[in-house]
Amino acid sequence: MKLRQSQRKQAKIKMALQGSAGAGKTMSALLLAKGLTNNNLQKVAIIDTENGSADLYSHIGNYNVLTLEPPFSPEQYIKAIDICLSGGMEVIIIDSISHCWDFLLDYHSKLVGNSFTNWNKVTPRQKAFIDKILQSPSHIIATMRTKQDYVLNQKDGKFVPEKVGLKAIQRDGVEYEFTVVFDIDSKHFAKSSKDRTELFSGKPEFIINSATGKRILDWCNEPSKIDITTRIKKCLTLSDLMNLYNNNPSSQQVFKEVYQQKRVELEQLANSKSFSSNGTSNHLAH
Repeated sequence: MKLRQSQRKQAKIKMALQGSAGAGKTMSALLLAKGLTNNNLQKVAIIDTENGSADLYSHIGNYNVLTLEPPFSPEQYIKAIDICLSGGMEVIIIDSISHCWDFLLDYHSKLVGNSFTNWNKVTPRQKAFIDKILQSPSHIIATMRTKQDYVLNQKDGKFVPEKVGLKAIQRDGVEYEFTVVFDIDSKHFAKSSKDRTELFSGKPEFIINSATGKRILDWCNEPSKIDITTRIKKCLTLSDLMNLYNNNPSSQQVFKEVYQQKRVELEQLANSKSFSSNGTSNHLAH
């Protein structure tokens, strides 16, 4: 057990795309994957539960497809993820995870006994599936179907259903597990409803393309502020500092002042050592 400073080392993004049928979730996921792999779709796999819809976009590139057949149990999904990982896939698209929740709801409805306590038989299976997604050493993009959600509001003494937006077909709160969640509308426009990267939060809606995935990849590979600052401070020579600067282009503008301060410090140190070598500095140092 050891306390350490926070740092982000080549993070693997876990994101969700949610939208109704025809919103373009599969296409958007593939374009994101294209950017995440620097256009190498051979390192991308789609776990397809949508009756072969994954093959409809083969014109985009040579990605891999793993067709998942019913029953869509959490264990089947976990097995499919393991197959993709063993195949060296850098991005795994799960299209979609809504079928898993449909399976668990059906399983729960058939259990005998107390309905509330029976959730104890469902929750561990759901948790194992979500944990598999979160802990996998690859980027994962999960799609979720949505349906119109309603609440009952009282009007004139009567309860009237009112639309309150779209709700993902998955367990309540599952969106909080992902780093980024994009809501995609019927016109294929996306907007982030959750964004820990801060790349898209508060930004206007847009259409996802491969450049979106590349932006996320750059974020994943960019060292954290604490990490890069620490490495700058540990540089002992101007050569060390220059190598760090050249090998981390994404940090050059963000940490420009830190680099400059360290450069001045190392130049002063180098001048001091040079000055001491002529024998004069020993007198000045006292």
